[in-house]
Amino acid sequence: MNNDFNIEVANESHLKYVDEILNTIADAAKVRGTGIAKRSPGYIIQKINEGKAIIALLDKSFAGFCYIESWGHDRFVANSGLIVVDQYRGQGLAKAIKSKAFELSRKKFPNSKLFGLTTGLAVMKINSELGYKPVTFSELTDDELFWKGCQSCVNYDILVRTNRRHCLCTGMLYDPAKAQGQEKEKSFGVYGRWLRFKQSVFLKGNKKKDNNKVSYFKRLQTKLIS
Repeated sequence: MNNDFNIEVANESHLKYVDEILNTIADAAKVRGTGIAKRSPGYIIQKINEGKAIIALLDKSFAGFCYIESWGHDRFVANSGLIVVDQYRGQGLAKAIKSKAFELSRKKFPNSKLFGLTTGLAVMKINSELGYKPVTFSELTDDELFWKGCQSCVNYDILVRTNRRHCLCTGMLYDPAKAQGQEKEKSFGVYGRWLRFKQSVFLKGNKKKDNNKVSYFKRLQTKLIS
């Protein structure tokens, strides 16, 4: 980033920025024409007081914001309301805020699936880099309160007409269980190649001990992927 932004978990000292946050959200919604649910001052204040919001400042000037919400008895978590003040766009700030919100979500809800709805290609790219995958709406939360929040979007009628199967937004999901499995597979890929090399070397020579060596390598492979 070109500027030295201060990006942190918002606290009560940041409540003075609530009106500016709401105005920036409203302005962004007008420009996009879709994609950002309207929130009340009380709702933003609640998120800040609960330690569920990320704020970006530059020399004490408001620069960006994002908050997290949990749905379906904390089984799903969404990073919502991502905004960056116009003059600070194009500097990587949105990605930095989103990454910080992702970290906060994983810390507070380590076993929850993280998801989001967006029409923005930039946000889709950021989500992809964080490990989110495009999914159908049926794989997202079925919490009615979440979908009720879409009523303030100009495209809500599309969501209703399709029985909540399609809209202009793209659904994206980060599943920690699947991500962990992929990391194990990736890790085992490196060790697996090493093991196969070692196995090919060790099994040359004394064939009487081959069976014991094969058994040893199988046990070692099992430990690596477990």
